[in-house]
Amino acid sequence: MIAATQLKVGMVIMHNGRPHRVTNVMHVTPGNWRGMVQTRLVHIETGSNTEHRFRSEDKVERANLEEHNLQYSYRAGDEYHFMNTESYEMVFMTEDVLGDAVHYLVEGMVIEALYYEGRVVGVEVPMFVELTVKETTPNIKGAAVQNTSKPAILETGHEIKVPPYIEAGNRVRIDTRTGEFVERV
Repeated sequence: MIAATQLKVGMVIMHNGRPHRVTNVMHVTPGNWRGMVQTRLVHIETGSNTEHRFRSEDKVERANLEEHNLQYSYRAGDEYHFMNTESYEMVFMTEDVLGDAVHYLVEGMVIEALYYEGRVVGVEVPMFVELTVKETTPNIKGAAVQNTSKPAILETGHEIKVPPYIEAGNRVRIDTRTGEFVERV
């Protein structure tokens, strides 16, 4: 148990008997009232958002989550197959659990999986990934000076916006938090 005033963004706590990730914390002390901690919580299993106000003296239970590294192996239909790097056990997940991570998965990539009561409830991919551009419109002459972007399809099938000088076959670095182009590699 920790004090509500010690909550930080990224922590996973138990709220109403279910695990929630803290995505926003704001300490509020309105005038001569008692202090409060206003939080935004995301239910780990369903992804639903909720806001909750804790009193400063409230105690919060941290969720007991296990973390395991999983290496991506292959996709079969709607299932994505991974190997646990510690136990070599094969694990499969669907897009519901993986979320936006499916846009960045390439064979051999290691991700971090969060387990709650023996099942995967969330995954975290590396902050930056390098992917190959599979197709895009041809290079535009004089594009280096223009401040425009064009669509590009990555090797994973995900479409992003890239600068005009990027061509098919280029390797690009993508920020997985925003899904945006960072640089050509």
